[in-house]
Amino acid sequence: MTEHWATYSCLNPEARDGEPGEMSRRYCVILSHAGPVSCQPSLTLLLVHLETTQLVPKSKAMEATKIAIDAGFRHIDSAYFYKNEKEVGLAIRSKIADGTVKREDIFYTSKLWCTFHRPELVRPSLEDSLKNLQLDYVDLYIIHFPTALKPGVEIIPTDEHGKAIFDTVDICATWEAMEKCKDAGLAKSIGVSNFNRRQLEMILNKPGLKYKPVCNQVECHPYLNQGKLLEFCKSKGIVLVAYSALGSHREPEWVDQSAPVLLEDPLIGALAKKHQQTPALIALRYQLQRGIVVLAKSFTEKRIKENIQVFEFQLPSEDMKVIDSLNRNFRYVTADFAIGHPNYPFSDEY
Repeated sequence: MTEHWATYSCLNPEARDGEPGEMSRRYCVILSHAGPVSCQPSLTLLLVHLETTQLVPKSKAMEATKIAIDAGFRHIDSAYFYKNEKEVGLAIRSKIADGTVKREDIFYTSKLWCTFHRPELVRPSLEDSLKNLQLDYVDLYIIHFPTALKPGVEIIPTDEHGKAIFDTVDICATWEAMEKCKDAGLAKSIGVSNFNRRQLEMILNKPGLKYKPVCNQVECHPYLNQGKLLEFCKSKGIVLVAYSALGSHREPEWVDQSAPVLLEDPLIGALAKKHQQTPALIALRYQLQRGIVVLAKSFTEKRIKENIQVFEFQLPSEDMKVIDSLNRNFRYVTADFAIGHPNYPFSDEY
């Protein structure tokens, strides 16, 4: 079995379909104090969960994580928001216990949710994740979204009109608390998610910045190829990580049901036929060849093993240009709960 050192991202599957880690393996992103030491293509398998959806038992998170580790995946990406870190932690520890991997073989990512942006809440939130995981540290901890929400037990606190209750927190203050988590050894590396260029620059230009974000995880696929943001991140030594790389799930709470289905696009279908691959593998391979870390969603053994085949072929430059032509700046995940927040990231061009 080939060990690809890909990332396996675990949003709670109740829905469908560094610091130098010394990970000198193939297709691995190595993160350092200052940023990426190297950025070779890496693959992430993603289990998508929305808090209001209960389509698949939570036990799927543990089962799918074990399957991914057995298939050769070593990066595991989850979050407080996904509410499955106990199950994912059990899977990791079981694979350590049976000798499949050692802790240092696993690169684990967790995320700080919006209700914990206040500096005094950052470390306790990470410690809560570590307690659920039964791990001593995470390899990467990222700010899930730049919009702060009112602290409390609700994932998205709302008022009597159903509108999200915002909080006012300086994102740079949140970042300083993230830096302290790294200094405390609770996180080997720190990064962000869903940040636009302006928000990245707020952190990068912060007086007294100790560590810059090693990555920015954003929606990215052929219909939203994030070309400008990708070039900016590359210029700053920040790894771009693509979620919804296959065009997103179809959950009505989050995605417009009239949205186009990426994997049914005729051009992608034609390329899949040409290369004798699936449309999903074409979409994943496109991102890898752009130097992007890819998140793809699956919790089934068949698809997990299928997706790792993305490393077995290449797309010629003319095919890459064909896929480039599909860009229409179309966003599946608009995060409507955060519209109106001063830090809502999707109003800017990129």
